[in-house]
Formats: sequence, structure tokens, C-alpha cells
Amino acid sequence: MAVPELIIGYVTKPHGLKGDVLVHLISNRTERMQIGSVFSSERGPMTIVSCSPQSDRWRVHFAGIDDRTAAESIARLELRAAPLDDPEALWVHELVGSKVVLVDGTEVGVVVELELNPASDLLVLDSGILVPLVFVASVHGGVVTIDPPVGLLDLNDAI
Repeated sequence: MAVPELIIGYVTKPHGLKGDVLVHLISNRTERMQIGSVFSSERGPMTIVSCSPQSDRWRVHFAGIDDRTAAESIARLELRAAPLDDPEALWVHELVGSKVVLVDGTEVGVVVELELNPASDLLVLDSGILVPLVFVASVHGGVVTIDPPVGLLDLNDAI
């Protein structure tokens, strides 16, 4: 089975006259921006020839994009890549569709999406319950075990 690719970022606009572009990286994994990294796109593979941080974006030169006209042609291009293998990280693509249980085994629901939240991102369950990620105790084999404080699930019911 093919590994699904994740959206890593997108080209925002050209930068200068020699084909450089600015890339907005959606991923927080900056190791994706190494020279030689290859992204998938609608245009085909995009290989990084040079790259450097530029404020909140990255100044990137891709192979074959050597002038401003070529850089303009890839503005708004979505960049994708395979997931990184990091057993210590929680990945959204691995959480969605997972069954959620309490530490005692009681089923709570199934993760349908992840909602970004300043205090703690939230697991959105098919039952309508919102669970802050800080209460995730473990993730194994399609099962997310949570250890929320007493009353959190009752508070969700009251809302």
C-alpha cells in the first residue's frame, strides 16, 4: 500500500530575478528544507538546490527554476512529501480515524479531526467531545488512550 503524502507547504511568490521563491512551510519539521530534499507537486518533483530561512518563510531555489518567469509559474504551488518516521511524534494523519479510549478501556469515540487551539490542540471526536492533546497518554495500533481530569468529559456533555 502506498504511503499517503502530506502537504508540507506551498510556494508563495518569486524572490528576486534568478528563480528563487519564498516557501511557506506548514510543517514544523525544518529538516525537510535541506539541500537535495525532493517534494511532490502538480508540476512533478521539486528538488531543493539552495535554501535559507527568510523571516517566517524559506527562500528556496528549486532545480530547473532559473529565472523570474519560471518562479512566477510555480507561485501557489502545493508541496507534498511522505510522512517522517518519528516514533516520538504524534501525527495528525495517524490520529484521524483512531478509536479513543480512557485508561480503563472505556470507549469515548473516534477522532474525526484535529482542531488547532492556542492552549492545546484538540482531538475532535465523532461523539462531539473535544479532548486537549495534553491528555493523550498513548497512541498504539489505531487506538488513542486518554487520561483526562475528572469532569472533562462531563463538561463536554454540558456544552
